Amino acid sequence: MAESKGTVTVQQIRSGLGRKKDQRATLVGLGLGKLNRTRTLEDTPAVRGMIDKVKHLVQVVEQG
Repeated sequence: MAESKGTVTVQQIRSGLGRKKDQRATLVGLGLGKLNRTRTLEDTPAVRGMIDKVKHLVQVVEQG
């Protein structure tokens, strides 16, 4: 789940096309927006909430 303590890596696995504006904005806020793009982010409640909002479009990448 996390690359190191305090971080989480997410990958976009589905398109944001045809989704609600707030879901597309959440993808952009996470630094995603294109398929298979991966970002390592701080593991904060705000980031976890954003991931939960678009959980059907992203996956948490296992490391190691």
